[in-house]
Amino acid sequence: MRRGRSAKIVATLGPASSTVEVIAALAKAGADVFRFNFSHGSHEDHADRLEMVRAAEREIGRPIGVLLDLQGPKLRVGRLAQGRIGLTRGERFRLDLDDAVGDQRRVQLPHPEIFAAIHPGTVLLLDDGKIRLKVESCGADHAETTVIAGGGLSDRKGVNVPNVVLPIAAMTEKDRKDLQFGLDLGVDWVALSFVQRPEDMAEARRLVAGRAALMAKIEKPAAIDRLDEIIELSDAIMVARGDLGVEMPPEVVPRLQKKIIRAAREAGKPVIVATQMLESMIQNPAPTRAEASDVATAVYDGADAVMLSAESAAGEYPVEAVAIMDRIIKEVEQDGLYRSYIEAFHAVAERTSADAITLAANQVAHTLQSAAIVTYTTSGATALRASRERPDRPILGLITRMVTARKLALAWGVHAVFCEDAHDLDEMVQKARQHARAEGFAGPGASIVVTAGLPFGTPGATNLLRIAWVT
Repeated sequence: MRRGRSAKIVATLGPASSTVEVIAALAKAGADVFRFNFSHGSHEDHADRLEMVRAAEREIGRPIGVLLDLQGPKLRVGRLAQGRIGLTRGERFRLDLDDAVGDQRRVQLPHPEIFAAIHPGTVLLLDDGKIRLKVESCGADHAETTVIAGGGLSDRKGVNVPNVVLPIAAMTEKDRKDLQFGLDLGVDWVALSFVQRPEDMAEARRLVAGRAALMAKIEKPAAIDRLDEIIELSDAIMVARGDLGVEMPPEVVPRLQKKIIRAAREAGKPVIVATQMLESMIQNPAPTRAEASDVATAVYDGADAVMLSAESAAGEYPVEAVAIMDRIIKEVEQDGLYRSYIEAFHAVAERTSADAITLAANQVAHTLQSAAIVTYTTSGATALRASRERPDRPILGLITRMVTARKLALAWGVHAVFCEDAHDLDEMVQKARQHARAEGFAGPGASIVVTAGLPFGTPGATNLLRIAWVT
């Protein structure tokens, strides 16, 4: 099943998409990776969904990636009398550690780490930034604030502390249990929420221990300050615009989105643009023009993937949301301007045989107008290098490990096919011809450019380029 596009689609599963039929329909409509949001649902729910994804994978005959998205440290206020109060601009309001039910004058904030990090003048954001409080004075167990933007405040609403690095780990005890469960289940990707520093990624990588690929969600201003270090310790990046847009002015987010995409492309790491892409489709069968433009902009910028959240997890039109996203991507990639935008930036090649071969394959395939660049890979490194160059020819990844094929479902332009390794050069070329023909890339007489590493089965040893013709 060829997609006919290079950018990929990540669809979140939830109550609206928890049957084999719907999941298969989502995959056929264009979903390449399914996100499991561990902020919601039980372990049993997620285990059932994974079985459904694998059933859909067998039905469509194409590797499908599964992304476990950890909840991370959610900061929330406590309970309120009658469940809700109204705050007016100019009022004084107290936050403290007292677990008594809150009222018009105070509410519990059960996070001593926040009190340890804030100072007079700090602005606290409640309920996704709808309510803003300015700290007037504070101590180890309280903060006296003034309301600078009021409104209704309900129980357990979230708290954001922009421009402050909080002394909390990116993984909670719940996250550790969820991570272990997901790894035992066999997920392909793990996304770490609320990353603030490279050390967060280092700790997660130690716990994952190579059992899945690791993704950093960039949603904290502190992460922007150390972006290159975080990317270096990650296998992929997510531009999580929800919390990023709460903690930073909205006019800054588009610029940061482009910066993060560029930095990830420079490093050769897949990058997802997420949050509110087609949000109106939670209730409506078609997106707004602005939403369609938002998806298109991410594709023009060179993102590897765009993501649906509530649209596919809880919306009324999950399959339609994936289908329209698929059409938007194809429309962009058929635009003559698209290549000029993509080719305006090229990552600096490293002085390695793998990068030299990959650059040469891109040029040879373009010059010959080859049907495809065929990459043999065990670890996925060869295919990711080819993807980083954003070639104008399709990338057919012949993957000798299914776990790698599923991981590469996220990578721009890579059509991953699981196959057995070749034993010699002639068999490798013959397999490349067969799969290029069988997958619909090439007909008789068409050329393909093949890259691989010798000896076969050695991860990261790309050192061979071969031109072949399909018979």
